[in-house]
Amino acid sequence: MGMGWAARNIWLPRLEQHPAFTTTAAVDPDAVVRASVRREHPDLTVMSTVDELSAADVDLAVVAVPNHLHSAVACDLLTRGIPVFLEKPVCLNAVEADELAAAERSGGAVLLAGSAARCRADVRALAELVPKLGTVRHVGLSWVRSRGVPSAGGWFTDQRTAGGGALVDLGWHLLDVLTALLGPVEVDQVVGVVSDDFLHDGAWRAVWRKDDPVAAGGDVEDTARAFLVTDRGTAVSLRASWASHEPRDVTAIRVEGSAGTAELRCTFGFSPNRDGGPVLTLVRDGEPERIDVRHEAIGVEYHHQLDELASSLADPAARGRAIAEARSTIGVIDRVYTSAGRARS
Repeated sequence: MGMGWAARNIWLPRLEQHPAFTTTAAVDPDAVVRASVRREHPDLTVMSTVDELSAADVDLAVVAVPNHLHSAVACDLLTRGIPVFLEKPVCLNAVEADELAAAERSGGAVLLAGSAARCRADVRALAELVPKLGTVRHVGLSWVRSRGVPSAGGWFTDQRTAGGGALVDLGWHLLDVLTALLGPVEVDQVVGVVSDDFLHDGAWRAVWRKDDPVAAGGDVEDTARAFLVTDRGTAVSLRASWASHEPRDVTAIRVEGSAGTAELRCTFGFSPNRDGGPVLTLVRDGEPERIDVRHEAIGVEYHHQLDELASSLADPAARGRAIAEARSTIGVIDRVYTSAGRARS
């Protein structure tokens, strides 16, 4: 559902290549977009509205529409008994989370979600090290782009349609990885700040996305920084930046424990402005150990995510899981914005 950048560059190609899925239809309300999709995929049925879909014909709907439509589109499908995989952000507030939960119950269909970042081989290798680190004292989560403001001046940087900036976009991935590393956590304390030093200058846009050129600007943040304390006493620092003065796009995840520290340096996402492959290091008693990590092609984590979706569709325990995790994530994001004094609609 929705044939924007994510659908056409991430999901549709991988769905067509994956042996567990057969792509039957694409939906977009824009006639120009529909015509383009028909030219590129002549064997695909292209529709203008999700009302044309039926639970008898569809086993799973992948929803990749602008953020403010995520909940409404997913609720419509779920209520009619159509299982949904919902791109992040799953919801923009607690009310939308409640609506999704009600739709999942009433339609008897499962909502699936989650960040592809947790499906990366390097993140999974880091997760395997966490039990060796003793009691986890601190987790550092950072995704900093050099130049990577997406669709500046478009819906992505409009508070009404995006629901937030870099924190909602990149920060959702980082918080999802936190859950993958530590399991579900409750956050007791939150302090955060946001800024928009790069948003209004088109020189900092994500040229690799090949978005239609529009005037730079918007009313969301391009950088968010936060410090959290969980109910277990674990400190968590978080930074999500669409742009910076750094020379490369780098993701860094550092887990410090009573028995050792593990750090992963890599680059999430599709930007070509990246260092070499991932580097995972374990340090104990002052001795660093380089951990072998399988190098993967850029974006292969989305193929891994599809592997998991196929099995999750048949798993009764999957029902309610995505919504529970989304409640936690959007709750933290809301508290960061509140601390930063940034009102959200």
